[in-house]
Amino acid sequence: MSLTAEAIATLSHVSTATITTVLLKKGLRNVWMRGTKPLKPGQKRLVGSAFTLRFVPAREDLATPESWSSPISTRTAIEAMPEGCIAVVDSMGVSDAGIFGDILCARMVKRGVTALITDGVVRDLGGVLGTGLPVWCNGFAAPPSVAGLTFVGWGEPIGCGGVAVFPNDVVVADQDGAVLIPQAFIDQVLAEGPEQERMEAWIVNEVNNGVPLPGLYPMNAETKARYAASKK
Repeated sequence: MSLTAEAIATLSHVSTATITTVLLKKGLRNVWMRGTKPLKPGQKRLVGSAFTLRFVPAREDLATPESWSSPISTRTAIEAMPEGCIAVVDSMGVSDAGIFGDILCARMVKRGVTALITDGVVRDLGGVLGTGLPVWCNGFAAPPSVAGLTFVGWGEPIGCGGVAVFPNDVVVADQDGAVLIPQAFIDQVLAEGPEQERMEAWIVNEVNNGVPLPGLYPMNAETKARYAASKK
């Protein structure tokens, strides 16, 4: 299922916190990718289909500068990224080897990639920020990827921040980090997410008006009736 412009527009107004609540009600608890923090404060909420990349631990015969010219390289993977995708990278949480730097991020911008998300780190911080590519990661480090990681492929299931990510799953990222929406749950999140946002905004307004929490959050029958009336 391709992610429509309408779906992207809807999800861009649904917070990752709300999405986790909706999915929790569906029985999905593990959808928030640990260590995916916005690299730059104020990055707007972004939505896209996952384009997956995977690293494994460094092995001395494979993790070399020469590997960057290999057919199986991050460079080749970037050329396969479709416009509008979000690159989701399994870096195994390694924090002392930057997976991408400014040049690779600049190429991703040229290819129309929406964002980069990883449980690892980037390098060339000033340059990466200068490309304008929105990045969610676990920090930054000077050493290159081959100092601690071996790149092995793209377009396959990965684990990012302890979450299973399959190609074309939907990813939403905001100030709280990155959240996965499995393809099978997209329609439910699209249907329930906006209503959850409306309801919580109404509750916040009630709190600001001095209403106590018991019976308000969560709503009892009387509060549900007042909320229903407010929507008419």
